Amino acid sequence: MTLAPTTTTTRRRRGRRAVGATLAAGVVTAGLVTTATSATSAPTVPEPAAQEPAQADPAAVGHGDVILNMFQWTWTSVAQECTSTVGPAGIDAVQVSPPQEHIQGTEWWTSYQPVSYKIESKLGTREEFEAMVDACGEAGVGVVADAVINHTTGADQGAGTGVAGTSFAIDDFPGVPYGPGDFNDCRENIANYGDRQEVQNCRLVSLQDLRTASPDVQDKIAGYLNDLIDLGVQGFRIDAAKHMPAEDLAAIKSKLSNPDIYWVQEVIGAAGEPIQPSEYVGSGDSHEFDYGRQLKSAFGGNLASLQGIAEGKLPSDQAGVFVTNHDTERNGETLTYKDGDAYRLASIFMLAHPYGSPSLYTGYTFDDKDAGAPGATATGVDDADCDSDAWSCIQRDPAIAGMVTFHHAVAGTELTDWWDDGGDQIAFGRGDAGFVALNNGDGEAEHTYTTSLPAGEYTNVAAGDGAETYTVAADGTFTATVPARGAVALLPAGA
Repeated sequence: MTLAPTTTTTRRRRGRRAVGATLAAGVVTAGLVTTATSATSAPTVPEPAAQEPAQADPAAVGHGDVILNMFQWTWTSVAQECTSTVGPAGIDAVQVSPPQEHIQGTEWWTSYQPVSYKIESKLGTREEFEAMVDACGEAGVGVVADAVINHTTGADQGAGTGVAGTSFAIDDFPGVPYGPGDFNDCRENIANYGDRQEVQNCRLVSLQDLRTASPDVQDKIAGYLNDLIDLGVQGFRIDAAKHMPAEDLAAIKSKLSNPDIYWVQEVIGAAGEPIQPSEYVGSGDSHEFDYGRQLKSAFGGNLASLQGIAEGKLPSDQAGVFVTNHDTERNGETLTYKDGDAYRLASIFMLAHPYGSPSLYTGYTFDDKDAGAPGATATGVDDADCDSDAWSCIQRDPAIAGMVTFHHAVAGTELTDWWDDGGDQIAFGRGDAGFVALNNGDGEAEHTYTTSLPAGEYTNVAAGDGAETYTVAADGTFTATVPARGAVALLPAGA
């Protein structure tokens, strides 16, 4: 679904420049200062206040925009990266980890166990979150928040205190407030994913399942999301959407101050299961998990199979796509930073191909899949440091930044002139706007490609520095030697 331009209702207006800026010469690679971020208490989410009339926001996030998923980055780090790298690279939006108060603990998944809807987490304070949104907006970058609204913390946690000091107990969350009647009657963990009622009404790995069909629960969730919209958030990734009926999510979205806000849902489809992503596209996009799975298969075997990557999936204008995310890089479903050049090349393919709305991913390195970000404590996380091998930082790769420029330059064009060698080499055009060739082999590969490009001089934006140029002949052909595990991506010189 192509969503209407986002409107933003705020207590004060923020000026923003249009997104999708042309890649600046060079990519900033300065390191970030590493400091601990502490979470402090804050007031509970306020009742909706009188608002100014909504107005169009020039930095609206929409389908087709490039999103950078900045997993477990502190708000201070995100703000700095928006200014130094993300904005200059033309990336349209950042997706940030859940901003609500959650349980204490060093593990990353504590961020996905809400205690209250205070904007206070191990990643920073409410004030730091608002400053991040402002800084990113000034850089032309929208903010998409990961919204955990299916559940609260796990019943196995018992009673405790969240990172912002809010107490909680089983079925008792005074910080929202939620009580026993706000949770579904099923108190068992999901055992049968073939049973729709069980999947959507019982507990996901002990997480206490909210009664999202209740208008009162919907109002509380919408109040939280509206608070984030009021702070300038321009989109939501809906965590565990599959575990909520599609009509409940549509009802929640209808209660938002901006019901046309960008909205992409985590619906993990599997063959034979009753709940599928297609059910959810009436209210927004859905992530297409089979896309990432197919990329892993192709880059581990035969790239030629990617010619049909859109077949059997959601329509392109309803699909959010990714090479990896925080779950799939830990469960082995997709390529990850550990796959090196194949992971990088798959990201280049995603930015070049016309299917879906692409999300890049930047997180941290790990051996223990439960481990939190480097330096994590029970209540805080150190700022990200892209000069350290502990952080993956794909957005700092000049080739990826060049491909973001390619993605924007060819937007709206069809895939043309497909070529493959039946194995590790493929190439395709985007009408008369651009052309890309990929080589997943162990050695360099020379070929003369036939394109729909006009004759003239072209720059290989996948080279990153803009120094590599090619001449397309009058018949639309050019010859290139594509490096091993590399790419050539042509845009008109000076574009």
